[in-house]
Amino acid sequence: MYAVHMDSEPTAVAIGAESTPHWRRNVGLFLGGQTVSLFGSMIVQYAVMWYVTFETKSGFAVALYAVAAFLPQGIVSIFGGTLADRMNRRVLVMISDGTIAAVTLVLALLMLNGVTDLWIILLAVGVRSVGAGVQTPAVQAMIPQIAPPDQLMRVNGVFQTIQSAMALLAPAVAGAVFGIFGIVPVFFIDVVTAAIGILLLAFVAVPTLASIAAKTSSYREDLLEGMRYIGNHRVVRWLLVVFAIIFLLTVAPSFITPLMVARTFGTEVWMVTVLEVAFSTGMILGGVLVSTVLTKVSRMGLILFASFGFAVFTIALGLSPNLWVFYGFMFAFGLLVPLFSAPFMTLVQETVEPGMHGRVFSYVGIVMALATPIGMTVFGPLADVVSVQSLLVVGGIATIAVVLVAVLLPSGRAAVAAAREVENAPDAPGGDEAGSAYSS
Repeated sequence: MYAVHMDSEPTAVAIGAESTPHWRRNVGLFLGGQTVSLFGSMIVQYAVMWYVTFETKSGFAVALYAVAAFLPQGIVSIFGGTLADRMNRRVLVMISDGTIAAVTLVLALLMLNGVTDLWIILLAVGVRSVGAGVQTPAVQAMIPQIAPPDQLMRVNGVFQTIQSAMALLAPAVAGAVFGIFGIVPVFFIDVVTAAIGILLLAFVAVPTLASIAAKTSSYREDLLEGMRYIGNHRVVRWLLVVFAIIFLLTVAPSFITPLMVARTFGTEVWMVTVLEVAFSTGMILGGVLVSTVLTKVSRMGLILFASFGFAVFTIALGLSPNLWVFYGFMFAFGLLVPLFSAPFMTLVQETVEPGMHGRVFSYVGIVMALATPIGMTVFGPLADVVSVQSLLVVGGIATIAVVLVAVLLPSGRAAVAAAREVENAPDAPGGDEAGSAYSS
């Protein structure tokens, strides 16, 4: 993770890939390693979610799974982000990825010996979530270290496309392996992909930030500084609010769409597999658009378009008259994901100073990780009382109303205006002057 030679003493350098030779090689190795590791993690995610859904057919059990999968990540992210701003980010990612793989291996061995209690599975899911809380902000903070500023939107778009492609391939593989061999072989695949991902990441050279090399503040001081920074940064503060709205009112209800399929159309594995394939195919197309023809489109414009689009298609999912129309709207929903996430991440990377990236992205992880289980604690139990269709319609309508309020409030208008400024001045993100421009 050093500037030039990985076996030399770390050298403190400024952010930006122009200070790192062969940035394309570094980006390629980084994306390759994350792709392989992500593939295994996604297979486990789908297989365990389906296992819990089919074994229990309970909205409460699915809600417990969502809480186990996301709540620990939300709690740990705040500390993981501070760690990412204090130490070698590459090593942090490698350690957390290795820990997740080890926990997965233990779960596989337990289930091979007949231990299939739901609480044990959820415990393992929770520990994996803890690892993700450390890994995710470090991964996101590494991208602006290895990619030039003028390539951030493109690299984020490519990363989103790769994630979408993995999200397309993963449910198909998960469905085939889970349907034919059961859930345990899925865990062994994850262990192998994690090992490959760690190996590739070991060859990525990442410059050490000067702020890390010269750091004299304590961990607690860094933690509090991150909170103050976000509280005073009008763009990040507003983006986090919108992010929370989307995850609470549209992403959380999407977790019960497999339950809707199981209750309404059947419990055959291919049905939920096609559901995920439709969603992931949409994400691939969206990722391609963001990394090509939409790279120069307003970041904030894409975020707002996708936000309202999520709401509309959530309502449409609830009103779908048959399974294939349902798949079509899920494809459209997936298409919007890169149009939201890539410009969101790019805007944060552009407006936040490099030494704060880890902490800021930890709060992004916290919102993502906490909003989903919070939403599921409401939508999951409700799904045992009222229809999933009704919950989707209500969630979509509520999203439209809340996002409209967020945009029309003075704080919302100020955040949008500040974001436009950085889009018009792409060569000046993250510095002290830029930071003051986005603060209030």
